[in-house]
Amino acid sequence: MKPSLFCAAFLVACLGLSACGGGADAEVAMPVVAVASPARLAFDDTVAGSGAEALAGSRVQVSYTAWLYDAAAPGFKGARFDASAPDKPFTFVVGAQGTPDAAIAGISQGVQGMRTGGKRTILIPSSLAYGTSGYLPLIPGNAGLVFEVELLKVCAGASC
Repeated sequence: MKPSLFCAAFLVACLGLSACGGGADAEVAMPVVAVASPARLAFDDTVAGSGAEALAGSRVQVSYTAWLYDAAAPGFKGARFDASAPDKPFTFVVGAQGTPDAAIAGISQGVQGMRTGGKRTILIPSSLAYGTSGYLPLIPGNAGLVFEVELLKVCAGASC
């Protein structure tokens, strides 16, 4: 076989494999992640609290579990990506932005108005979470989130 004919045959074979994703790795299936986002912030109180209310400017402690939003999954709960440790609640200031005391906007807005002891499911659109860039590798861009949150404490002052 002449070198130019060999190069042409090699090029055709490579193009054929790339078109079908060929090669040994072609049978390895990548997991499909359903990424969607609710149209707006929404929440549902599953337990009404009876203690102090979380207002803008309040420092609060919550426990939470978080999932990627999946419109086809029960409760919209796709892949779970995070949860607070049982003995280490997440502390933040409701409404804070751009500080170490801030939470993502969807959590901050979603917790506002809760009372201590309350539990709430919060559906967060990507625009109030991590937006187009996501928080890789856990949260893809444009992903909505679902949080189950329990308000443990509304703190008095700057410390909890």
